[in-house]
Amino acid sequence: MIIVYCEKKTGWAPISYMVRLAAKLLEAELIIVKYKGLNIRDKLSALFLKRKSANGGEKLLLICSSPTDLSLIFQIENFKYRFDYIAAWVIDSFWVDRIPKFVRVSGYFDHIFITSAEDIEEWEQITKTPISWLPWASDVLTLGGSKKERKWDLIRVGRQPIEWDDDDITYKRCMDNNISFSGRPDFFEDQLRNQLSLMEYYQQAKFVLAFSNIESPGSYTHPVRAYLTARWVDTLACGGVVAGMSPKEPSIQKLLWDGATLEFDTVNIDAGMSSMVDALERWSPSHASYNYTQSLRRLDWRWRFVEIANLFDLSPNLLFSDIKLLESEIKKNS
Repeated sequence: MIIVYCEKKTGWAPISYMVRLAAKLLEAELIIVKYKGLNIRDKLSALFLKRKSANGGEKLLLICSSPTDLSLIFQIENFKYRFDYIAAWVIDSFWVDRIPKFVRVSGYFDHIFITSAEDIEEWEQITKTPISWLPWASDVLTLGGSKKERKWDLIRVGRQPIEWDDDDITYKRCMDNNISFSGRPDFFEDQLRNQLSLMEYYQQAKFVLAFSNIESPGSYTHPVRAYLTARWVDTLACGGVVAGMSPKEPSIQKLLWDGATLEFDTVNIDAGMSSMVDALERWSPSHASYNYTQSLRRLDWRWRFVEIANLFDLSPNLLFSDIKLLESEIKKNS
């Protein structure tokens, strides 16, 4: 099996880490490529040169940050005749309008996984390809935890609404309410180092601040489709509680559980502080243990990799050995 991925900027460290974990546990060859747009020859070949499945050939999984990266398939040598099965996993799949035109006519993909379940029907209509939901997760087994002692009551990572975006102001408001707070963590150029550092940071916090892109929009976020990001799953993997306003999409709510989030009614910082004070009075180390255990059950990447392995009819020993470890850890913490 071959996995192909295009490396992205620092904000994609969780996926960069996941891609390497997937390659290891699925016992696949990992190929990192640079993005290159389609040329006229590629577009014409998609129209006139159809793929011929190679019985007994190789298997290919393309992991895409967005639909645009589906065009990376053209960078794989002889892909039209080399593989007997080709699938893609699109992370920011809510950008349905960015599905390349060649996907609609080429029939190159046997299956496509997406993280936004509410978009399955539209993806199927556009691509004429089987689509299934494979959502965000985290390396709970290796990088997660349920530490009882937490240095911070509240930490901030990533994009926030305007009222919460200035760490100095948030710090002062937290001090006024006897809440220990830590602002933006250090970031590193190395993607893997950055992800490991972030997971250690999450394990030091009782609550992690995060707001849905609908409540906290940015120039790079989807204007109407709310979606989950690594902050939610990585926080929970480390035993923390996500404080803020979560996406309300039904598929996302299926991933969460009572106690996974502290939901604010508004982005107003005064109201948020009031909610935080009440929640901290009720917090105990059992919350960290419970969220860690639930994350092992629902949010470990290994469960996602099993679905990929089943689709490709693979039985990688490393993955299923880790699944046994995962099940043992769940039993031990239940």
